[in-house]
Amino acid sequence: MGDDPEHSKAAYDAIEDPVKLRRVLEAALLLESNLHLGDLLNHIVAEARVLANARYGALGVLDEEGHATVDFLVSGLEPEDEMRLLQGPFPTGKGVLGVLITDPKPIRIRVIADHPASAGFPPGHPPMTSFLGAPIKVHDRVYGNLYLTDKLGADEFTQDDEVVIEALAVAAGIAVENARLHQRAGEVAVYEDRDRLARDLHDGVIQRLFAIGLSLQGLAATPGGRVVSPGLESAIADIDETIRQVRATIFELGGAGNGRGIRSHVLALAEELRPVVGFDVPVEFKGAVDTAVTDAVADQLLPTLREALTNIGRHSEATRARIRLSMVGRFCRMEVTDNGKGFVDAQATEGGMGLANMRARAEGLGGTLEVTHPALGGTTVVWQVPTFNDRAVVPAGDG
Repeated sequence: MGDDPEHSKAAYDAIEDPVKLRRVLEAALLLESNLHLGDLLNHIVAEARVLANARYGALGVLDEEGHATVDFLVSGLEPEDEMRLLQGPFPTGKGVLGVLITDPKPIRIRVIADHPASAGFPPGHPPMTSFLGAPIKVHDRVYGNLYLTDKLGADEFTQDDEVVIEALAVAAGIAVENARLHQRAGEVAVYEDRDRLARDLHDGVIQRLFAIGLSLQGLAATPGGRVVSPGLESAIADIDETIRQVRATIFELGGAGNGRGIRSHVLALAEELRPVVGFDVPVEFKGAVDTAVTDAVADQLLPTLREALTNIGRHSEATRARIRLSMVGRFCRMEVTDNGKGFVDAQATEGGMGLANMRARAEGLGGTLEVTHPALGGTTVVWQVPTFNDRAVVPAGDG
């Protein structure tokens, strides 16, 4: 377990109320269970809200770089408020939440709106006044933030509340760290399995196919074989084609096992198509795209990106473009923007798919394709598909 014993002990020792200490320890003990990370974090948020007597609680998990919120869980909202907020923007890390991200230490605020960093709330967000937040971190690495709003029965949260939420934040940090360590270990195991399969195909299957092909060629040269020569030639051709396909599969397996995530593939594709586009296309990533984007999504995303960039270079007369790949809840969202003259449906690049096929690639995964022309000119292509992670993500307030 990625524990920080001294930090954990200090956090627990500071809790004087034996009932609160017992509940915090019970939450920490759940780390040893087989609970899904989302269930465990939801439990921690709910416990923090109850123990500090807060109306609302939330927990945000940051991406691997520690800059942007990729998962967000809430407690205390009415179902209709939660559903309404699901339609809003994903947390950006501005406002008071941004303070926690840039300066990861506990913070208590009597009135959120009076804080210099307050950025207000999105439309439909329930009003909130007092605030208490603590960073989720292990060994000085910040994984996210746990925070509460609206202290019940008082104008602001107390020092005791801060102690409790810090202790629960320690447990949440260990949970996130463990989950990511297991995920990385699982990815390594997948890569090793692919490498083993590739070796088995090369050392076993291809060699046997070669042997069968040589035997058939030898048989075709015999008097009896010449009688059925057309059939043997057809079988030999089929074996050659099968060998070609197996070799292609081995190549793909080997490429999949070299540790490259979708980021590397997108960057490589942007670099490959620079001569076609005519200029460098910057790429922006937001969220844990490498771990969230499945092979099935990547197989459709990369050809779509190739089509979009090729169209920019050959038809749009653009001088600038940008790629943004992000995780929005359980959706993978790719935006390709340029300042050219616009995307024409009838235009198809050489050997390309056209807009209809770009849309078909999205819809085949249960997603959408949207092409817009902003008032200032240019084109924005938005390709969005689910990554088949059933856990919903709820937007935050004030940030």
